[in-house]
Amino acid sequence: MRLTADSFTPLMAAFAPFENNPVLAVAVSGGRDSLALMLLAAGWARARGGHAVGLIVDHGLRAEAAAEAATTRDLLAHHGIAADILRWDGAKPAHGIQAAARAARYRLLFDACRARGILHLLVAHHADDQAETIAMRAERGSGPDGLAGMAALVERREARLLRPVLGVARDTLTAVLTARGIRWIDDPSNADLRFERARLRAGGTLGREGPDTAAGERPGRESRLAAAAIDTLDRDGADLALDRDAFARLEPATAAGLLSRLVQAVGGRDHPPRRDRLERATARLANEVPAGDSGGKSGKSRDFTLSGCRLMLRRVPGSPRLRWIVRPENGTGNLRKERQPLVPAAFFACGGPPPPHVD
Repeated sequence: MRLTADSFTPLMAAFAPFENNPVLAVAVSGGRDSLALMLLAAGWARARGGHAVGLIVDHGLRAEAAAEAATTRDLLAHHGIAADILRWDGAKPAHGIQAAARAARYRLLFDACRARGILHLLVAHHADDQAETIAMRAERGSGPDGLAGMAALVERREARLLRPVLGVARDTLTAVLTARGIRWIDDPSNADLRFERARLRAGGTLGREGPDTAAGERPGRESRLAAAAIDTLDRDGADLALDRDAFARLEPATAAGLLSRLVQAVGGRDHPPRRDRLERATARLANEVPAGDSGGKSGKSRDFTLSGCRLMLRRVPGSPRLRWIVRPENGTGNLRKERQPLVPAAFFACGGPPPPHVD
């Protein structure tokens, strides 16, 4: 496959609608994948009367990082693309540096989109990344959400996260740059065997059967989860709640998927619960009864935690109905605004007035 402006257009069509004269932000590291995406996205936006902006994150983890960021900005300027450098300032953790850098990167990117009124943030994850992600999640015992891999579209309050080249091989992206004679920067951490993803790449044993199968099943699963959310979710004051009887009637896989999505939204975690913990919690939500009730399998109820959430079985006042109340484990009893919405909102609902380029 050769990726051109014509073949990139249907990849973007999957994320329609876009506003008139669309404005895109593209996360650019200076590596081959993100540079290729930046050039393709800029051409796509220009053809529709809009433009694309590069967002370059300088993590400050290597002495060369600042100079590389500046070189990348100059390269984009040479191709008529404006770019901003976003710096991760402050102390860096001694452990878990990759996870901390990833969290900081997305925080900076989404903050930049919100400040600029940009609705669409594109990142260059591709088919090889997807294969690695699924392999790592399978090793950790992830549930169905994790084994489906990265989503092509993630709704956030600040902007939509789009992965238009998720089904494209890395070699195809590389060819976009080589055809134009453009050089890229290789991040040495990509080959650092201290990191799990680098070890997978070094092993050279990944195929794509898993990602393709899992991704193909995602639309049907998403539809079932949306219907299940409508049937079972309720409010208890500021908290979300699950109707216990409606939850118990769901197919086990749908029930587990809904619970996974719910605790991820409320708890604010980046990853779904482990499969074993999720299965135990799903069975408990379907079968448990409050202390003093009869007819249930457990005979008693205790609050418990899952992925940063506290789950509490309570009777609706003045009613025989039972609900599982789900709130953040810290007890705030409310969903923080920066967490991923459980049910995606319209992508322009960023809080405050819409950007001026939205008609």
